[in-house]
Amino acid sequence: MTRTKAAAKTAPKTTAAAKLVLTEAMSIPFDKVCLSQANVRRIADGMSIEDRANDIAHRGLLQSLSARPILDEAGQGTGRCQVPAGGRRDRALEHLVATGRRTKTVKVPCIVRAADSATSATEDSIAENAMREPLHPLDRVTHVL
Repeated sequence: MTRTKAAAKTAPKTTAAAKLVLTEAMSIPFDKVCLSQANVRRIADGMSIEDRANDIAHRGLLQSLSARPILDEAGQGTGRCQVPAGGRRDRALEHLVATGRRTKTVKVPCIVRAADSATSATEDSIAENAMREPLHPLDRVTHVL
């Protein structure tokens, strides 16, 4: 049975299907993004920022940053964005810029949500961290690079 047929058999029937809309990543110069206070991760745990930076230097950025536009007092966009989700990646990129391994204008893929999105920036940060599932230890060992 194909995945589509299996999903159709197990999916609950609804009267009206909600339309899923995905936002494409935009390339934004790194000097136009900054870490948001809505980012919920406060405690450094696991891979160091330097290790993350080395991995990004080697492999590239594998996951976009989640960003929100910064608005001025009149509610207009300033051309800058803040990052509520992806703070460790943001800090790793900052480390690469500070050590001269990347320029401050390097373009970074960002999923930019509207400032007035139905979900808050804090909710996005929580979801990105809480909805992640770590690899099982056997999967990590089996697929060592």
